[in-house]
Amino acid sequence: MPIITLPDGSQKNYSKPVTIYEIASSIGPGLANAAIAGNVDGNLIDTCIPITKDSNIKIITSKDKEGIDIIRHSFAHLVGHAVKQLYPDAKMAIGPVIENGFYYDIGYKENFTPDDLKNIESRIKKLIALNYDVEVKIVSKDVARKIFSDRNEIYKVQIVDNIPENETIKLYKHQEYIDMCRGPHVPNTKHLKSFALTKVSGAYWRGNSNNEMLQRIYGTAWGNSKELREYIKRLEEAEKRDHRKLGKKYDLFHTQEEAPGMIFWHPKGWSIYQVLETYIREILALNDYKEIKTPQAVDRSLWEKSGHWDKFKDDMFTTNSENREYAIKPMNCPCHIQVFNQGLKSYKDLPIRLAEFGSCHRNEPSGALHGLMRVRNFVQDDAHIFCTEEQIQGEVDNFIDLVFEVYKAFGFDSIIIKLSTRPKNRVGSDEIWDKSEKALSEALNFKKLEWEYLPGEGAFYGPKIEFSLKDSLERIWQCGTIQVDFSMPGRLGASYINEKSNKETPVMLHRAILGSFERFIGILIEEYEGKFPTWLAPIQVAIMSLTDRNKDLCEDIYNLLIKNNYRSVLDIRNEKIGFKIREHTIQKIPYMIIIGDKEQDSNKLSVRTREGKDLGIMNFKQFQNIIDEAIIKKSKSNSSE
Repeated sequence: MPIITLPDGSQKNYSKPVTIYEIASSIGPGLANAAIAGNVDGNLIDTCIPITKDSNIKIITSKDKEGIDIIRHSFAHLVGHAVKQLYPDAKMAIGPVIENGFYYDIGYKENFTPDDLKNIESRIKKLIALNYDVEVKIVSKDVARKIFSDRNEIYKVQIVDNIPENETIKLYKHQEYIDMCRGPHVPNTKHLKSFALTKVSGAYWRGNSNNEMLQRIYGTAWGNSKELREYIKRLEEAEKRDHRKLGKKYDLFHTQEEAPGMIFWHPKGWSIYQVLETYIREILALNDYKEIKTPQAVDRSLWEKSGHWDKFKDDMFTTNSENREYAIKPMNCPCHIQVFNQGLKSYKDLPIRLAEFGSCHRNEPSGALHGLMRVRNFVQDDAHIFCTEEQIQGEVDNFIDLVFEVYKAFGFDSIIIKLSTRPKNRVGSDEIWDKSEKALSEALNFKKLEWEYLPGEGAFYGPKIEFSLKDSLERIWQCGTIQVDFSMPGRLGASYINEKSNKETPVMLHRAILGSFERFIGILIEEYEGKFPTWLAPIQVAIMSLTDRNKDLCEDIYNLLIKNNYRSVLDIRNEKIGFKIREHTIQKIPYMIIIGDKEQDSNKLSVRTREGKDLGIMNFKQFQNIIDEAIIKKSKSNSSE
């Protein structure tokens, strides 16, 4: 009979199989009341499932991360329960947990409206108030199929049909509603309190655009009402910062149906892009990268040799000419190997670092496109390092320093690091993958950084380290990456002469810091809420005349600013100065110069910031020092504030 070991090392002996609920009850009624599930030897189980063997257990409550995920998953089932009561003809598909919440995909003849969402939310609250028990039953595949067939749940039947014949299925009974899931779920609806339904969108069944469109109801759930309120507040703030709205407000970019997923950059947005590119180019030069440029369209044969054709052909745009098929490049790596292959290379030449601001195209589903964040045409700050095995750790070490330096320049100090390991579908031997994963983990450990594994999430050709930013709204954005590749250089004939005068295949490190310019600029727009630091601001200075008498001096100052490479705008309109100041403040221009008769007589400038701070009267050189200091510091705020 089982011996149960608790997290503090204490043990409990039982003469028969025991459940998590019974263990919690033996410790105290408070814990029994709070128990949501159990972690048994690393596996989560429902509180009612008997434990038959010696086990290490932890009782999961709403204070645990696993507990919050279980609560969210249980809320997805409650969406199903409520929808079936309100709309009996609806067909339930799947309802998984996602970051900060959950969703449920539903087939229904009419589109759910905001009022429908309110009705569903209201019905969920009524179901919660019943404090009913959630019953668990393990059944055979045949039994599950019959239950869902009898209820005409066509999507559930399809899911059952795809489950291996010898597997059992867990059914969760919410009063009259039955759902299917691996679980675990809360034992009673009393654990489900703090939630909100957030939106409805469309989603193809099984994510395949050839299948029917379902309706996806999104929701969020938390362990207590305070966490829910804070999250809703963050959602509202994120809505205000939506880069698509701000892009229009500040005249940065737009998209349109004639070129889905491709960006029309306006002068101000393109200015940000160019400053960003110049900064990255300077960083690359300081770190001994050589910039190259490779073709946009490359014969299919190269993509077949590299392995990309088999893996990504459905995501490639292709074109034909003179009986040859070309792919518009979706990535840059095979082309960079072609540059490396020109001329004989020696071990003395390595490492060779080739960088490109490479324009790539990928045929993303139209439903997934989202402003700058998900596009079909994007430019990567891409680079590939050709090196020996012995040089891997040093190169990864240097790259990590580079990533932290760049992110800090944009005000991002919280960096999350994950190591993605071998996926199921991959090229290369296990020995090569062992070697690659070891090289990356050792580099991270050498830097004494906190990181975690992402099993199975590596690229098909090698493992990778992912660098994610945490913004001011606590959102996570995966941007930078470095990947070890022992396979592709060999597939494409790359070699160098080693110390023994023999040919050897180099290791290739794929790396990017920003990820893509488009997405990174989208992140910056939302992070700064349009209030770009001086070094990035599309317009750094606005020069305004107080009266018509001051126009000539304003023009002289404007020309002097432009000559000194300050991005400036001249405003000598016949408008009141308060109107002009307000307009340029709304546009969040960092500095405003006002010229009236007093300034004209003294040949000086009156300067204020977008925050309304009066910096006083000064000459042009003094103003130069102020703006130069702000540019050099690259801080989010002006140094003079």
